[in-house]
Amino acid sequence: MAAMTYFKANWIAEADIQRLQGGAYQGVVLIKSRDGGDDDVSEHAVGAFSDTPDEALEEAKALAHRLLGDLE
Repeated sequence: MAAMTYFKANWIAEADIQRLQGGAYQGVVLIKSRDGGDDDVSEHAVGAFSDTPDEALEEAKALAHRLLGDLE
């Protein structure tokens, strides 16, 4: 289950984090269609690593907003 979920028109963005080896964290975002088609799912990762889960989640939320903003 995603930490944060955002909606825009027919799209859903799920922002979450993943823990990496070495103790760092990375934000990830799953973009999918509300129609639920498996072809309309894409995963995006934040380019930077974070020292804390909270920092990684903030980065994931920002990425989710940017990605939804790019969708028409």
